[in-house]
Amino acid sequence: MEKDVFKKIQPSIPQDPGIYQYFDENGTLLYVGKAKNIRKRVSSYFFSTQHTQKTIELVQRIQDIQYTLVDSEHDAFILENELIKNYQPKYNINLKDDKTYPYIVIKNESFPRVFLTRRKVKDGSTYIGPFTHVLAVRELINHIKHTIPLRTCTLPLTKKNIEQGKFKVCLEYHLGNCLGPCQGLQTADAYNESINQVQALLKGNIKPVIQELTEQMLAEASKMAFEKAGFIKRKIEELETYQTKSVVYTKHQHAMDVFSIAHDADQAYVSYMMVKEGRIIQTHILPLSVPLEEGKETILAFAIHYFRSNLASNAKEIIVPFDIKEKDPEVKYTVPLQGEKAQLLALSQKNADYALKDNKHKQQLVQVEAVSPNQVLSELKQLLHLPAVPTHIECFDNSNFQGAYPVSAMVCFKNGVPSKSDYRKFNIKTVVGINDFASMKESVYRRYKSVIEKKQPLPQLIVIDGGKGQLSSALEALTELGIQDKVTTVGLAKNIEELFFPGDKQSILLNWNNEPHRLLRNIRDEVHRFGIQFHRSKRSKGALATSLDDIAGIGPKTKEMLLLYFKSVQKIKEANFEILSGVIGAQKAKLIVAHFATD
Repeated sequence: MEKDVFKKIQPSIPQDPGIYQYFDENGTLLYVGKAKNIRKRVSSYFFSTQHTQKTIELVQRIQDIQYTLVDSEHDAFILENELIKNYQPKYNINLKDDKTYPYIVIKNESFPRVFLTRRKVKDGSTYIGPFTHVLAVRELINHIKHTIPLRTCTLPLTKKNIEQGKFKVCLEYHLGNCLGPCQGLQTADAYNESINQVQALLKGNIKPVIQELTEQMLAEASKMAFEKAGFIKRKIEELETYQTKSVVYTKHQHAMDVFSIAHDADQAYVSYMMVKEGRIIQTHILPLSVPLEEGKETILAFAIHYFRSNLASNAKEIIVPFDIKEKDPEVKYTVPLQGEKAQLLALSQKNADYALKDNKHKQQLVQVEAVSPNQVLSELKQLLHLPAVPTHIECFDNSNFQGAYPVSAMVCFKNGVPSKSDYRKFNIKTVVGINDFASMKESVYRRYKSVIEKKQPLPQLIVIDGGKGQLSSALEALTELGIQDKVTTVGLAKNIEELFFPGDKQSILLNWNNEPHRLLRNIRDEVHRFGIQFHRSKRSKGALATSLDDIAGIGPKTKEMLLLYFKSVQKIKEANFEILSGVIGAQKAKLIVAHFATD
């Protein structure tokens, strides 16, 4: 957006607190920001002369500005973070490991099972977590398994089924990992006591569990059952070993969150420690990319909101290395200078500093290793008689299933390595049935029409995955765009690994021991992988839709939940009512069962 255009709309921009959003010409969200005074903040983007090149590039792409007014700056901060989390705009602080964290679930059922999951289902079950490290959670599950006997089977252990003797004990019972509730060998009350022990253990309260096990050990020893007493003693030792791993760092027993940050121009690492009952029970390092010149206060505030919302932390005190503006009014923020809290902060800072240092070291290694790809590209230029070193290569591939769900994919390699942010997917729109040639022409045309319109650089080399027919179709598209002489295009046939140039009768056979040829093969394999992945995703969603669309009461979200959990329609058909109920609830499970029963 030009300054003159902005000056015309500037008077209409509100001067209230809120968030502003920048969009490009395609309606893509570029950036979300917050401000006490929206007009003043937005105007600074267009009239300040102190911007970095990244900010200048952002301003050049802005074609539309939208606003949302809120009552306070804190509300603006919360809304800004939610929009960034949902849309991941290119120029905002971006998470580099935005993943789901595992929970330990105590299932809402007779004789509840305890297991690891990444999905929370509203079925009345108890979810403890989430936890930032899956290995630590698995270790915790193993401690529970070794010390507190619980069932792992999925049998419907209703009172009626047990009384009718429908089940028999399995190997877990004979190994001592289960006390046989399926045959009535363990009462519901006794089992629930074990569940209470599990909950105490998961909350870090290990003493009551050890005390109860000690009483059981002494009782068995008094009855001369020394083998059972020895078995219980080993369980106590397991728990004591686990307890020693949770080091006490502070005498403060209330919950605290500890944050610190290390950053450079475009990369930041935030260290987080969750402290409860005087122990560090979780730690995590969050890597963040920082596209614009954001201050460390803004970055840290973003990370604090991310951790506390995603890990469901309700600690009423946050330890930070410096004061921040965006605060939760219900939480105490402490910048310690000495004492135990300062030691906790120093430990957190040590981890953040190490993460940043380690990242820089890895980048240096990558730069050293990048010498070899440059040599390969120079050799590729000579072998293919290219006018320039192909530092930018793009490769296309088609995929369809009996004419259904036709798609194309394009991968991009820069300096000999994948540039995944430049990968593109194409849903074929103009082709009916199986026509690889027409599909290739459409995807190539759409790709470079967009490149020309956005004034982006063309690649030095375009690789078409296919024979002479696909290559000719791609050239037709490039000719219609008038760029056929501006880029070298080759076809790479799959059957005998041969490379075609337009109009050549003789092909070049790829040599496995030739590094430039190996690079071309790797690029072709990557586009094949990327295209197949895209096609499978589309096909799975399409298959699920066609199977479930006719069921009244089953909406898009339910279908998506079923697909995520069962992975295929066949597994949905085979699932029993109880499993379906645990995923989507009893009412919808009845609809699914009834539908497939009539097939």
